[in-house]
Amino acid sequence: MQRIVITGMGCVCPLGLDVPTFWENLIAGKSGIAPIEKLDTTGLRNARGGEVRGFNWNHYGDEGDCDEASQFAFAAAHEAVADAGLGAGALNGAGLVFSTNFGGAASWEFACDEANASGAVDAELWQQFTAEHAADYTAARLEMSGPRVTISNACSSGGNAIGLACDWLRLGRCEVAIAGGHDGLGLSSLAGLSILRTISPDECRPFDLGRNGTIFGEGAGVLVVETEASARRRGAPIYAELRGWAVNNNAYHLTAPDKGGAGLQAVMTMALRDAKTSPDDVGYINAHGTGTQYNDLAETQAIKAVLGERAAQVPVSSIKAATSHTMAAAGALEAIATIRALNESLLPPTINYQTPDPECGLDYVPNIARDVSGADRPRIALSNSSGIGGNNACVVLAAP
Repeated sequence: MQRIVITGMGCVCPLGLDVPTFWENLIAGKSGIAPIEKLDTTGLRNARGGEVRGFNWNHYGDEGDCDEASQFAFAAAHEAVADAGLGAGALNGAGLVFSTNFGGAASWEFACDEANASGAVDAELWQQFTAEHAADYTAARLEMSGPRVTISNACSSGGNAIGLACDWLRLGRCEVAIAGGHDGLGLSSLAGLSILRTISPDECRPFDLGRNGTIFGEGAGVLVVETEASARRRGAPIYAELRGWAVNNNAYHLTAPDKGGAGLQAVMTMALRDAKTSPDDVGYINAHGTGTQYNDLAETQAIKAVLGERAAQVPVSSIKAATSHTMAAAGALEAIATIRALNESLLPPTINYQTPDPECGLDYVPNIARDVSGADRPRIALSNSSGIGGNNACVVLAAP
């Protein structure tokens, strides 16, 4: 089977407007969660979130209108393509898989306000709030003529996008694909998530005994996924091998994970099987780790079931207390963090971890990044994602 590799990475998120800044702040234990300034937070469960700050759309040389979430997606794709050394015209025939939870929520809300005020909505504005707008816009700007799909599988979407790109490459649909996720903060989405009570009223504390919810944010993460043959032919950098992946759903409940984490256990097992990799080879897990009471317990139970007696020795970290929960962007940002961890033998910390939960008892890399160079260096890692509706995805990554 054709080997699949990662040759480029790009991001826009609350921790930074590019991958180097994101990684530097992540490893330093910083958080991008702060009071939200872009919208009125009155009545929301928490007035804080992961807002992208300092982003300049004019930097990308486009004077046309474009929804903010689509701007994030294009900017991340622009960085990833440049990182992969793919110049003008090099993406003819390349595939594109984007994912989103809420699409152009900001444009949708503006359109509603405009309709209420004037009784009409500009057709161009309508186009911008469709879920596929970011993919359409990016494909046109980058002249990508290959297969193109937008998926929405709740907060597992970023991982799903990476996996679908992997399948396309294995099947010969294309030799290069861009994959990732994007979302923007909107009042409508935050109001709904507040009603569901998934948002912490104070702080995101993954795996901590006092965890009481997550905190949402915005941004985009994008990877260039490529066949090894194509990468070698181009002399492209290879950051990691995408060994395999899997997707499933719990078929259990809209928001609550199934008992014992059976769905997550199954998706990790399937991903390892797809990667032809033993659980004994896993050296690090970047967890979904939302900071909600039941998700963190279910994910811990699933990891223990998959890794068995080794579970307590394998480091597990969640970056959501640092990045916020960036919805469809989360799986892609976490895959980028996992790849950087494998490349630099440095594990990102789980910040805000103060009180161990006896039921969760794994090594969560608390609060301080960990050097794992030398004999402890992980060679294979899992990146887990889950979402409302019981959606799960797992991506298996290996050091090059």
